[in-house]
Amino acid sequence: MLISLAHAQEVTAEITADAVQMADTPSAAGAFAWNMGMILILVIMFYLLLIRPQQKRFKAHQDRVRSMKKGDKVSTGGGLVGVVDKIISDTEVRVDLGNDIKVTALRHTLNDLELEKLSDAVVKGDAPLKDDKKADKKK
Repeated sequence: MLISLAHAQEVTAEITADAVQMADTPSAAGAFAWNMGMILILVIMFYLLLIRPQQKRFKAHQDRVRSMKKGDKVSTGGGLVGVVDKIISDTEVRVDLGNDIKVTALRHTLNDLELEKLSDAVVKGDAPLKDDKKADKKK
């Protein structure tokens, strides 16, 4: 008699464990919906954190390039700083780098500068380089 009671308790314990495990397992449709929801949240976050700010910066740059006029202080994509001398076409601009050096640059490679921080000597090319100061101290 004792053996049959022990065997009966094991069987009921297995049945209740299986029932609990079945209740915790989500259905395939529920799991799919949960995964798609998470992917959707990631796509929205990616758009809000990366794509949208980049589009705003690109649009602001296009507006600055379109509104560029003669006399604006700019920097080229290569790091040259100068003043817009002449607008050649919709895509090209002549930039005066100082010391009678003028280069033609593509408009989309130019950046506006707030050169209030920099002196006119730096824009004209008259300012000494940092290396020249070190060389003067050694003499």
